[in-house]
Amino acid sequence: MTDQLHKPRGVGLFDLRWILALLFAVYGVVLTVMGAAFTSQADLDRAAGTNVNLWVGIGMLIGAAAFATWSLLRPIRLRPAAPPGPGPGRD
Repeated sequence: MTDQLHKPRGVGLFDLRWILALLFAVYGVVLTVMGAAFTSQADLDRAAGTNVNLWVGIGMLIGAAAFATWSLLRPIRLRPAAPPGPGPGRD
């Protein structure tokens, strides 16, 4: 029971990998939808026949999945605090 009381909570709340995964996922979905549904022939001609929005959106979704997987497999772990011992200024 004491282990649960002293277990750090919210350690990974502000983990940069989760924030990046969320941003990559949101922009990836927007670009993928724009590339799949709203690309005109003029856009394709400008990009030498490549649907840039679609491919970059898919790449960003893969990046978001990579960041989320990395964060799940290797979560942040805090070392336990060292007990205060004798040191300078402590008698």
